[in-house]
Amino acid sequence: MLIFFSLSLKPMPVNPPAAKRKSAATPFKKGALQDALLTAYQDLAPLENPRLDAEILLAHVLKKPRSFLLAWPEQMLTVEQSQQFLRLLEYRLEGKTIAHILGEKEFWSLSLEVTQDTLIPRPDTELLVERVLHTLPADIPQTVADLGTGSGAIALAIAKERPHWQIIATDNYPATLAVARRNADKLSLKNVTFYAGDWCEALPPGLLHAVISNPPYIAFGDPHLLSPELSCEPHHALVSGHDGLQALNIIIEQAHKHLAQDGWLFLEHGFDQALAVREKMKKAGYKNSCTYRDLGENPRVTVGQKKA
Repeated sequence: MLIFFSLSLKPMPVNPPAAKRKSAATPFKKGALQDALLTAYQDLAPLENPRLDAEILLAHVLKKPRSFLLAWPEQMLTVEQSQQFLRLLEYRLEGKTIAHILGEKEFWSLSLEVTQDTLIPRPDTELLVERVLHTLPADIPQTVADLGTGSGAIALAIAKERPHWQIIATDNYPATLAVARRNADKLSLKNVTFYAGDWCEALPPGLLHAVISNPPYIAFGDPHLLSPELSCEPHHALVSGHDGLQALNIIIEQAHKHLAQDGWLFLEHGFDQALAVREKMKKAGYKNSCTYRDLGENPRVTVGQKKA
């Protein structure tokens, strides 16, 4: 089983590749916050969000909110803080994501640990959580499974919103599953059970009200895989066959026998895969299939219901 991935496959960004980016941060001539930030903005200029990245990293060093940087621009950094900030900037210039540098990422207002064994939860994936919460009755206990849980983002978000539901979270990679377990413990979520194994093969006996998954859906050889940001994430969690549909097709086939009558399947997929997913669902015995758009208006989540 693979783990979470949410990527809007759009035209490649114009940022220079990692090999041509500046690889070392510029030492600060002065030690005030505003001077350190100005230098950092210039160093990170080739990246997509240089100002935001610099402010997040400096706030992390100071253990303060970003608003502190604006309120106290003339505060001086200690030598230790300056050195730490420079190290973090160099990690970012090397192509490491902010989430991997800090070791955490917010999803559905939950602070989640992320490591090199997990993909970074993306905002678009919150659509998957929204559709589950909107579709299933909130006042009736449900048993749902999140396949390929990764950091646990989807499973834990649903568990937080529906404490009377039973959530099953699976993943095929022990190190990844360990991260999800730690996140559940940190959030004190007791209604999540974890299983190791490949997609639906990891599920315990019993029928489910819903199966949910954000599997890998990038085609082998897709140029987006050359993106510096993706180089920090597990390759096996990104790629799914020659067309990106391999994992999606497996889940559609396997989930059908694990769902109760009228049970629901929720899948995240690439922006150009919605039609293929709906057609596969129809052939596999699902009804009422529908696709929903993400924050960028891309077809992102498709749902289907098991026929009686």
